[in-house]
Amino acid sequence: MVGDVVETKQCQLKDPMDLFHSGQVVKICAPMVRYSKLPFRTLVRKYSCDLCYTPMIVAADFVRSAKARDSEFTTNKVGDHPLIVQFAAKEAQVLCDAARIVCPFADGIDLNCGCPQRWAMAEGYGACLINKPELVRDMVRCVRNQIDNPRFSVSIKIRIHEDLKRTVDLCQKAEACGVSWITVHGRSIEERHQPVHYDAIKIIKQSMSIPVVANGDIKTLKDAESVHQLTGANGIMVARGLLANPAMFAGYEETPLKCIQDWVDIALDHGTPFTCFHHHLMYMMERITSKQEKKVFNVLSSTSAVLDYLNDHYGV
Repeated sequence: MVGDVVETKQCQLKDPMDLFHSGQVVKICAPMVRYSKLPFRTLVRKYSCDLCYTPMIVAADFVRSAKARDSEFTTNKVGDHPLIVQFAAKEAQVLCDAARIVCPFADGIDLNCGCPQRWAMAEGYGACLINKPELVRDMVRCVRNQIDNPRFSVSIKIRIHEDLKRTVDLCQKAEACGVSWITVHGRSIEERHQPVHYDAIKIIKQSMSIPVVANGDIKTLKDAESVHQLTGANGIMVARGLLANPAMFAGYEETPLKCIQDWVDIALDHGTPFTCFHHHLMYMMERITSKQEKKVFNVLSSTSAVLDYLNDHYGV
């Protein structure tokens, strides 16, 4: 709810680039469909997450429809910063229009050039953009020219080509037209569960003078540290690892009960729909529940049933 939730004057916007200049590895919550919404972002920020992305939003729908804006983008005045809004787009002016709408309420936008899903590729969004470096350059340049806030970041998230020279060329073109940083998921479009090519991320990092963020198969804080060592990346972006353990960046090996309690409090406070509330708990409790417990917990069908279960079994 862009207009209802935030008043521009009171929005405490931040410069995300300050994080990259801090000398510390920036810990980032990835854009995740259905999951990286305001309540979950609020939770991970309590546990040492530095920077959060919204789920991917289709820019054309967002610009065209107030209903899409209200359902896709919610933030708040104080705690939800720095915040990056990720857009799927294929036209420079549409991306600029979307960026202009969120500019008063967010700290930057990210262009999705990495989503490998068939529907996205068929529409000309996501990972197919890594084969259109000139279009990516035009979209970044357009946002840079039309948003007059110099602290508003413009980043891209990509996958790699089989021929890494093409990826380096794409990144250098994006850097030349003013991209703030680049997040690299170290797999090609075709690769799903194959090992991540951290060596490729290292080569890209060595070819750039702007920050590079590493993404792919990072499940623990130790993984994050080792990927930083392997790649030299300035930031580490995590998706599934944070779903399974939102306290991961704070050094917890598995979700602590305090984190589960925090999620219950935050979700109820935000009026989170039951399915989302329950799914997050299923992810968080995956490692700390037995097969039998999962069978019972995963079929619970109301908030009150979940709350009773957590109270009876964990004292939450």
